[in-house]
Amino acid sequence: MDYKRFLLPVFVIALLLLVGAGVSGLSAATLRARHVSRKASPRLLAPRKHFVNPRLTRTLRATTWRWQLIVGRRPSRSVAPLGSPRALRFWRRQARRMMWLAAHPPHKRAWLCIHRYEGSWRDGGDPYWGGLQMDRSFMRTYAPRFLLRRGWANRWTSLEQMWVAERAHRSGRGFYAWPNTARLCRLI
Repeated sequence: MDYKRFLLPVFVIALLLLVGAGVSGLSAATLRARHVSRKASPRLLAPRKHFVNPRLTRTLRATTWRWQLIVGRRPSRSVAPLGSPRALRFWRRQARRMMWLAAHPPHKRAWLCIHRYEGSWRDGGDPYWGGLQMDRSFMRTYAPRFLLRRGWANRWTSLEQMWVAERAHRSGRGFYAWPNTARLCRLI
């Protein structure tokens, strides 16, 4: 019981000291502000430069270039150094734009209709591969880079398969590479 008698006066004194400091106008925020203002150097007051992770910028650039290759566009170039905030903004904007564009092929409904009658996106049966049933000569003609890097069409994503088919469509073949299913889908 003696410790309670001892702690009560200590608590009251501490409370009075805190109230006295508040009354005198020297609050903790004021003391911190005065302390910082005396020690502030010009380096601390200068505007901070944003740190940009060059690895993130390189990843965004690689993503952009990958989708530009798939879509059939020329690779973008940035004049800003890779570690600058300007380059990060540029590659982030380009990556968003290309990913949106790649997700919306021009004849997407037609390719999905053809896919519905053809096979699974992962169909690996010889002589036709993928969801749009591409044969070897078709893949060699319209997707030689994919063929070298990723193998047959059953290893490509569905968007990559649609863009390769779009490349064939743009070359003048139209939907005639899929004569039966294109008729079922009323494309020819």
